Order: sequence, then structure tokens, then C-alpha cells
Amino acid sequence: MNDYPVINWNEAGIDNSARWRSESGTPPPKRVVIADDRMTADTAYRLACEGTALLWRGDFQNARQLLQAMARRADEKPRKTKTPPSSATVAFHLHRQAQSQRSRTLGMLLLPFNADHSIPLRRAPDVRAACEEAYGAITEPYIASLRGLLGLIGAHEWRKNGVEIPALGARIHPHYGVFAPIRGEYVGLVADAPLPELTATQSVAFDIGTGTGVLAAVLARRGIKRIVATDQDQRALACARENLTRLGLADQVDVVEADLFPQGRAALIVCNPPWVPARPSSPLEYAVFDPESRMLNGFLNGLAAHLATGGEGWLILSDLAEHLGLRTRAELLATIDAAGLQVLGKTDVKPHHPRVSDASDPLHAARAAELTSLWRLTAK
Repeated sequence: MNDYPVINWNEAGIDNSARWRSESGTPPPKRVVIADDRMTADTAYRLACEGTALLWRGDFQNARQLLQAMARRADEKPRKTKTPPSSATVAFHLHRQAQSQRSRTLGMLLLPFNADHSIPLRRAPDVRAACEEAYGAITEPYIASLRGLLGLIGAHEWRKNGVEIPALGARIHPHYGVFAPIRGEYVGLVADAPLPELTATQSVAFDIGTGTGVLAAVLARRGIKRIVATDQDQRALACARENLTRLGLADQVDVVEADLFPQGRAALIVCNPPWVPARPSSPLEYAVFDPESRMLNGFLNGLAAHLATGGEGWLILSDLAEHLGLRTRAELLATIDAAGLQVLGKTDVKPHHPRVSDASDPLHAARAAELTSLWRLTAK
């Protein structure tokens, strides 16, 4: 806990402090007032918009209702019709800006936690397991946002129940902070693509940025005898090992900490990098946003040196960034060419997540046109 910042507040004329926990990387608020069941949603929302945090001392369930009321106010449409964004790129940046502001405002409703992760409030649920999965064991009381806690509870439920993966006929259990394979179309691409002929004699594959280990598991079930799955994130490494053990594939898949590639060469190298080349606003967003396409470019530029002769690299990538004006197809093809690679083929699939048909989404046009692709690459 000593590495975490301190939040300070005055309560009943007494100065207090505690450790501050924020998995989104938000710094502790500088202004804190005490709030309870008497506070109205209008007052709470106004204070939060002004940057004043509310440390809750009332009933837990009332705090949840208050947060919902604040969210409704944050989501109210402006009375005046705004001029439509001039481009998809502008719409994307405005959307992210609005989401960031919404997150900051709703993150101003704070809760106290005991050193065992319990919440000393009336009608508070038992959240100790969810908090320990994210934070680990601690020794001091702390303060965190209610909105952040709800994210931990949701992640705990995903981890407990798992995500059904038809290609495996089994469930993958994502850990907190590890990208969950709920968009199954990219898993299906890896399950259905023809394996390189070389895998019949050199049955070794690499899974770069394994996350939950789902793609490594799919390759193992397809008969690849030895797979090296890499990641840099400790949560991802623990998650992948747990999933692969649960599936009975731990002897087939070696999970190692590495910056992209392990040592050696492989007949097949698979990578599903973050799809959007934009700067993450929090550590948890690195699974979605790839600043300056660092992981994508790192994979492409290092692929030829790690492929066995005749081997293939499979790049799983959405073209959402192209529809948002954040990257062009020409730029992607130029990077592939400059890396000494050539395209053997490409398989596309249409995503089927709910946002595709949500016309109220500011990015609806881009999402409706999106395709997810598996690019089959090899060295020139």
C-alpha cells in the first residue's frame, strides 16, 4: 500500500487521510466533502462537475441510487442541437473527450474501505473477493470510487462465470484488467483459418500478447504441439496460466513474460494487438488503444526474424481505425511491406456486438462498416 498516494479530507473539524486506490490511474481529488443520505442528486452532480469529491457516510444502496441519478444527469442531451462533427475522426475525439469527462464526474462519489476490503456502511455488500482479485491483500484502510468498485464487481462476475468460447466448447475466465474475449468473431477467425503446411512437421506456434490465453488454447486444440504464449502484464500472465490449466493445456502451452516475441522461431505466430491507434486515458485501456500503433508496428517489424522458413504470421485486426480516419489501409500495407513481409491472404468477418446496430452511438457509422480481419503474412 505504501506506493499508493494519499487522499486528505476534514471531517467534523478533524483532518483525516487514507490511501487512495484508482485502477484507472486517476489522482486523488484535492477537494473532498462528507456526503450522506440527505444529499440530493442535483447537489452531488454539481459538486462533482466542479471537481469536489463526495466521501459517502450514508447507506450503501442509497449511494448506488445517487450514482445512477448522477449518471442520468451526465447523459442528458443538450437542449440546443450541436453542429455535427466534421469528420469521423473529430467525432471519435469528441466522444472520447465526453466519455473521459463523464468518467471523472461519476468517479467523484467515494467509499471508505477497511483493511480487509470490507465497506463500513449500512447495507454494504460483501465485496472482499472482488477487491482482493484486483488489489491483492492489503494492510491499511483506503478510499476508492463507487464507480470503480462497480467495475471490480463486474469483473469478478466475469471471472467467476467465464465467457463461453464456441471454438473451444468451453469457457475462458478473464481476470480484472485483462481483455475479455466477448467479441468472439476474432476467435472464430483463428479457429477456422487453414494452418500453415509447415505446422505438420514443425508444430511450434507463438501467441503474442496472449491476454486470457484464449488464442493459445484454440491453437492447442487445433493440434499445435507446442505453443509459447507471451505477455508483459502480470495479470494477463496469471490469467492465461489459470485458463490453460483449467482447460488441461498447461503442458502444451508455455506462458512466458516477454516484450512481444520469445526467443527462437515458429511455424505460426499469432497476434491480436489493440485495434485503435490512440492514447489510452488509463492503464486499463491498453487492451483497446495502441498509442502510435506501437504494438502493431513492433509485431510486424519483428515477425520476419521469428518466422521459420515457410511459416506464417496471423495478424488479427479490425479496420475500425480506418473508418475513424486514424489509420489508412495504405499505411498498414506500407508497414507490412517495409517489414519485409507479404500478404498471403485475408479473411474478413462482420462483428455482431450490440453497438453495430446502435444508431444513437456517436461512432455508429464507423462501427456499422467495421470488419475484423485475419491477415496471413509471410516473409518475402
